[in-house]
Amino acid sequence: MTYDNRQFYIDGAWVDPVEPKEFKVINPATEDVAGVISMGGAKDVDRAVAAARHAFDAYSRTSPAERLALLERILAAYKAHYNDIAQAISTEMGAPMTLAKGSQTRIGVGHISAMIEVLQSFKFEELRGTTRLVQEPVGVCALITPWNWPMNQVAAKVVPALAAGCTMVLKPSEYSPFSAILWAKVMHEAGVPKGVFNLINGDGIHVGAPLSSHRDIDMVSFTGSTRAGTEVARNAAASVKRVHQELGGKSPNVLLDDANFERAVKQSVLHVFQNSGQSCNAPTRMLVPAAKMAEVEAIAKRVAATVVVGDPASDKTSVGPVVSKLQFDRVEGYIEKGIAEGATLITGGTGRPDGLSKGFFVKPTIFSNVRNDMTIAREEIFGPVLCILPYQTEEQAVQIANDTPYGLAAYVWSEDNLRARRVGSRIRAGQVALNGASGDMQTPFGGFKASGNGREYGEFGLRDFLEVKAVIGVDAA
Repeated sequence: MTYDNRQFYIDGAWVDPVEPKEFKVINPATEDVAGVISMGGAKDVDRAVAAARHAFDAYSRTSPAERLALLERILAAYKAHYNDIAQAISTEMGAPMTLAKGSQTRIGVGHISAMIEVLQSFKFEELRGTTRLVQEPVGVCALITPWNWPMNQVAAKVVPALAAGCTMVLKPSEYSPFSAILWAKVMHEAGVPKGVFNLINGDGIHVGAPLSSHRDIDMVSFTGSTRAGTEVARNAAASVKRVHQELGGKSPNVLLDDANFERAVKQSVLHVFQNSGQSCNAPTRMLVPAAKMAEVEAIAKRVAATVVVGDPASDKTSVGPVVSKLQFDRVEGYIEKGIAEGATLITGGTGRPDGLSKGFFVKPTIFSNVRNDMTIAREEIFGPVLCILPYQTEEQAVQIANDTPYGLAAYVWSEDNLRARRVGSRIRAGQVALNGASGDMQTPFGGFKASGNGREYGEFGLRDFLEVKAVIGVDAA
C-alpha cells in the first residue's frame, strides 16, 4: 500500500500547503517509497495557529461533561480505524505487525480510556480556605512528537490537551506521518470543533522552530532527543511560554546479587530489543555483580539467539528495522565505537543480520565488560544494543546508576522487595520499576535531569495542560 497525504488538517478541513514541498516517506523494511507527504513552513504554522487561537475562546469554555462526551466519540472513532492505524505504523517505521497491532496501536485506546476515567471525577474547581482554586486550560498548544511510538506520543499529548480545554497544532515526525494523519481523520469523524485540533507535517527547522517560537502559542509539549529539546526551550524562551519536555534516557537496570537472574536477564534483554531498541526508557545499562558476569552473559546470549529479526508482516518476527538510513548508520557507528573502546562483544555486531540484504535491520547486539565512561554507556544509542556493566558493591551499583546525565527510568531486581525498594529510592529517575513490574495508563511518565520536565499519562498529563487561577473574595466560598 502506498500513501499519498499531501494536505494538512487546519480549521476543520484538509487544505493544501501554502508552498508545496514533497517528502517521500521510506518503508525501512524494504527501502521502497511508502508514500508522499507535504512539508510545511512558517506560513502554514501561522495559519494553523490562527485557527487554534480563534477556536480557543469557545472551546476553553466547554464543560467537562462536553469534553468527556467528545473523548468518548474519539474512542469509538479510533477503534473503528484500529487496523488501519496499525498497518500505517508498521509501514512507516517497520514495526512487526504483532507489535503494531499490539502495544503500538493499543496504547492509543489506553490513553483515551484513561482520560475518560480521569474526567469523570477530576475537580476543576475546589475551595481552599477562603480561596477558590480554578483549573483553566493553559491555551493554544504546540505538540511536537517523534516517530518511535507514534500513537503513544500523539495520544499522550492531544488527549489531555482536549480534556483540559486547550486548542492545539500537532507536528508529528515526518518519518511517521501516516498514523498521525489517520489520527486527524479520527478527530474529524468524532466531531472535534473546527480549529481545536490542527495538523501540519514538516521538519524541526521549518515547522518545529516556528511553532515553538510563535507568540500566539502558550505551551509547547515536545518529545524527542535532549539536543532537540534544548532547541525547543531556547526558541520558546523569548515569549516565556510553558515548555514540557520528555527527552532521552540511558536507563540503569540494577540486578542485585539476590535477584532471580534467569527471569531478570531474559525480561530485560527482550525489553531492550523490543521496538528495535527505539524506546527512550529501555533498560540499556544492565548493572551486574562482578561475580555473576559469566552467568549473566550466558543467559543474555541465549535469549538474544531466540530473537527473530526480519519481515514485519511475519508473525514470527519480533524485531523489525530501525526507522531510517540515518538511524541505521548512527546505531552502526555506536556498535563500532563499542568495539573500538574495548567492550566485549557477546553477540551481534555490525552489518545486517544474516539473510537480509536490504532494509535498515540491525543485529541485536550485547556488549559486556562495559565501563560507564565508554561512549556506548554514556550516550543514547536508540537501537537494539545492550551494555552489561560489572559492579562490586551495592553502593557502587547506585553510584553507577546515577552517573548519567539522564534520569527517565530505572529498574531494580531483588528477591527481597524491601531491598529493591530501598535501592530504587536512591536512583534519580522519574520512574523506577521493581522486579519487572509495569505501570498502567495512570502511571506518570517523565524524567529528571536531561530527560526533561513535566509528566504525561492520566491525571498528571492533564495537569500539565492546566493553569491554576486563585479566586479571592467574598463570593469565593
